[in-house]
Amino acid sequence: MQRTKILPLLLGLLLVACGGGGGSDSGTSTENASINAGEDITVLEKSVFTLSALVSPSGGTVSWQILSGPNIEGFPLEGMEIEVTAPDVKSNSEVVFKVDYLAPNGQVVSDQVSAFITSQNQLPIPVVTQTLPSEGQSQYLDIVELSAAESSDPDDNGQVVGYLWELLSGPTLSFNSTTEQTLQFVHPLLVTNQAAKFRLTVTDDEDGSTSTEYSVTLLKADKPVIAEAGNTQTAIEFDTVTLDASDSKTASGQFSCLWQQIAQTGQNTTVTISEPRQCQTDFVAPDVDVATALSFQVTVTDTNGYSDTDTTTVNLEPKALGLIQDSGLSKCYDASSEIDCDNSDYPEQDADIGRDSVADFLDKVGQGRAAFDYTKLNEFADELPDTASQFSCVRDNVNGLIWEVKLSDTGTVPNTDTRDGANHYTWHVERVSGAAYPGSIVSPANTTCPSNSSCGIQAFIDEVNASNFCGGSNWRLPTYFELLSLMDFGREAGSHLLDPDFFPNLPSVSALGHLYYWTAQTSVDGRSLSQAFILDMQTGNDLAYPKANTAYVRLVRTP
Repeated sequence: MQRTKILPLLLGLLLVACGGGGGSDSGTSTENASINAGEDITVLEKSVFTLSALVSPSGGTVSWQILSGPNIEGFPLEGMEIEVTAPDVKSNSEVVFKVDYLAPNGQVVSDQVSAFITSQNQLPIPVVTQTLPSEGQSQYLDIVELSAAESSDPDDNGQVVGYLWELLSGPTLSFNSTTEQTLQFVHPLLVTNQAAKFRLTVTDDEDGSTSTEYSVTLLKADKPVIAEAGNTQTAIEFDTVTLDASDSKTASGQFSCLWQQIAQTGQNTTVTISEPRQCQTDFVAPDVDVATALSFQVTVTDTNGYSDTDTTTVNLEPKALGLIQDSGLSKCYDASSEIDCDNSDYPEQDADIGRDSVADFLDKVGQGRAAFDYTKLNEFADELPDTASQFSCVRDNVNGLIWEVKLSDTGTVPNTDTRDGANHYTWHVERVSGAAYPGSIVSPANTTCPSNSSCGIQAFIDEVNASNFCGGSNWRLPTYFELLSLMDFGREAGSHLLDPDFFPNLPSVSALGHLYYWTAQTSVDGRSLSQAFILDMQTGNDLAYPKANTAYVRLVRTP
């Protein structure tokens, strides 16, 4: 298209001068100025083209400038014909040039011409380099890194803006990202050397893309199977301990496991692995009295028959159960009814955390309901079979205390045997020196017991010690907590709280209307020492009871 603009005509004026005596007419005409920049043109980016203007009249000044479009260095320019280098553009563009002509007579005329610049993108150049490992070929578990950082765009103002990595062949690999400048993966476990072939596609800022391929040789591992038995663990007896070999590695990713216990230190302890052929299995930590280390070996075998072994250690520690029996409760309760244990609203009940909570796993010396553990003894303190029906004493295997076992129906009080369960006494206890504890009360002899001296507790203690009963002469009245340790609150409702299999011959409740047993604890109320604590073997209650009253006695001694 030709665009021409001509300024309005300037009319010349004829000037006539008159002179005396004669004259002549002279006139001058002015030519209209014009300019023509020619047709619009289409050129390739970065090519050289010519712009020219036709002007009239000649002899004036021609100047060029850019009205719109990409910038071109050097403008404005002067000259009827100029050479221009097309700019480097990202997309097809139009540059509008304006040309002005200042004619010799001062007239100014203008025209415009467009140069349509065709974008001609140069495709990017992909380059792959291996940057990790920094030295030598990679081995199993090495991090391999491929980089496209040296890729480039040959366009002067171009740049690479996108990357795409593809695995064309080789072993299965895992990548965090395939669209970054670098590609990383962990050298896999291989049975044979394998080549991993990759394709890198780079894209420039004009959406041009080019690809290249690159291969990495991945070496086989020294061992085709690597067994992982897991880290050393510390557990408490009765915990469920997990053995886990699922982190083992094989080239195929498939394997089987076989667990076995191989050694122990501290205490000779053998455990039962629940599923020894499962890669993830468990066992219940056994009852241990001292710190004990258990060692386990796993054999991992892949589908090709290759195998490897690894070992792990489990350090066992005794559970802090204390040296006193629990309550015997194996169920949990709220304020009015039974509930599921491990309830956050009613936490840390006996059935949740105490010795009774692990009763099924205790390695008992003797027998007993729940966590209670008793051994029957004869009159010489020799152990008897658990099935023995005749025995004189019972040893508590948790705290080692030895308890008196009562006789029954040896007569009518006071005509009974010294250890008849029906005998009852006032609270009268002496120190080692023979002086009575403050508040001791002596009851008359042959009243509520067969003693010829008194029916205070001390008289009964002296008689039992004099007989060297059950191999000992250090029998005494139990403390509050010692006596409490015999009480089994998990027994059926309506029955007394002592296990009749080990503590037979309790007196009838009807005899005194209760089953109160004395403890060694005086009740101090700030005013007198006239009461001592009893425990009720029928209800489990405790009570500050007048020492002048009578209650039953069960002696204990420390071996």
